[in-house]
Amino acid sequence: MSAASGLLRFFQWICRFNFGNFEKEEFKKFLRMGVIFALIIGVYWTLRPLKDAVFIQLVGSLQLPFAKTASVIALLPLVMFYTKLLEKTSREKMLIILPTFYGISILGFSFLMMIVQGTPEEIASRSTLALVGTKGLGYFWYLFVESFGSLVVALFWAFAADTTDPTHAKRGFPLVVAIGQVGGIICPYSIGGLPDRLGHATDTLSIVCLGLLTLMIIPLIRYFLRATPEHLLASFHGKNEKSVEKQQEPGFLEGLKLLVQNRYLLGIFAANFIYEVVVTIFDFNFKLAASAEYSGVSLSRYLSLYGSSVNIVSLLCLLLGISNVTRFLGVGTALAAMPIIVGCATLGFLSLNSLSFLFILMVGSKAINYALNGPALKQLYIPTTPDVKFKAQAWIETFGSRSSKQAGSMFNMSLAPLQSTFGAAAGKSHYLMLSGFLSFPLLALWLVVAIYLGRSFKRAIKENKVIC
Repeated sequence: MSAASGLLRFFQWICRFNFGNFEKEEFKKFLRMGVIFALIIGVYWTLRPLKDAVFIQLVGSLQLPFAKTASVIALLPLVMFYTKLLEKTSREKMLIILPTFYGISILGFSFLMMIVQGTPEEIASRSTLALVGTKGLGYFWYLFVESFGSLVVALFWAFAADTTDPTHAKRGFPLVVAIGQVGGIICPYSIGGLPDRLGHATDTLSIVCLGLLTLMIIPLIRYFLRATPEHLLASFHGKNEKSVEKQQEPGFLEGLKLLVQNRYLLGIFAANFIYEVVVTIFDFNFKLAASAEYSGVSLSRYLSLYGSSVNIVSLLCLLLGISNVTRFLGVGTALAAMPIIVGCATLGFLSLNSLSFLFILMVGSKAINYALNGPALKQLYIPTTPDVKFKAQAWIETFGSRSSKQAGSMFNMSLAPLQSTFGAAAGKSHYLMLSGFLSFPLLALWLVVAIYLGRSFKRAIKENKVIC
């Protein structure tokens, strides 16, 4: 037996243990889907550290909560435009349009970054007008990367949910996420830290690479649609789907209307919202601690290492069988486990606040969310209509995610006033105490919502009905 065939057999055994038995063409479908997701996640997880590092360099770390707040306002018209575009364009064309727009835009940013990035002393010495332009570009870059994470990732999962039935999704989606983590491991470390390793003063080289990788999504999408059999691209159809679709009116606010009118979608929104609020508090403290020790491209490299670490731990969780929680115990159990895990992380955050511990806390919280909570949440969209999958999901994962980060950021804005009133140490102590008062009631609500979502999903699949 050759080394290649032995490696393939080992990979198949790992997949059977963690995800279940696949049919041959079904397995190929999820492998192709996983490669596309790996590229998207690789680009996204490299952009994320660069988003923060470049913003801190051009604007300043204490402005991060304001940037998160601004992202909610800026993304609102963008989601409206995206929803309108979905009405006039097929899902296949949207998977070409979005990567084209973001790929070309990222290449444009690389040119601008080459001009404006510099040492803190160089930036501070610029004229008032140049300084305003530098800070403006920092904000624009931050908002742009936020929109990439919301729209491109949401579009991918909307497409995945619309081309997969519940039985296949239970074993296939965790496999897609596992393959995606490989991209999230390789790209941040190899691309995000490249300028620092080569001795460059700016992140231009990293951004150029990311623009080219984003454009590579397009041929992979075309190949996926051409190579995957038609019967494996069929959507879930409940017996009541036609009557539910008739009640859904077209319009650029349709996704928002569907969200506010349905308890099930509000539950998904709440699960996303509460997680992001709590983790935004963790994340702000982590970025503050990191920016106190690193600067410039060194900060980009450190945060890129963090991005790779998240995906390494997430992949290890999947390879060690965490997806079996969903496969054997159900979606509801996977959803309910997450608020308990985040609650334990919150206790650690309130007790220890060093950079090393915050690094471990953020890596663990993000990794388990991607490995366990993420695939379970994506499955919740399967017993829904196409409008819910593509439009309501975009509102939940774009506006909902950003509004939750805004809520967490507004809380984080209290740190500076508390420190100016009580002093640095006492102000931080008051801030941490308020963090506990905010977080634990939200986590209790999240647990109740998770149980409701799990039961509703199970009932819809059993009765072969769409929920909304």
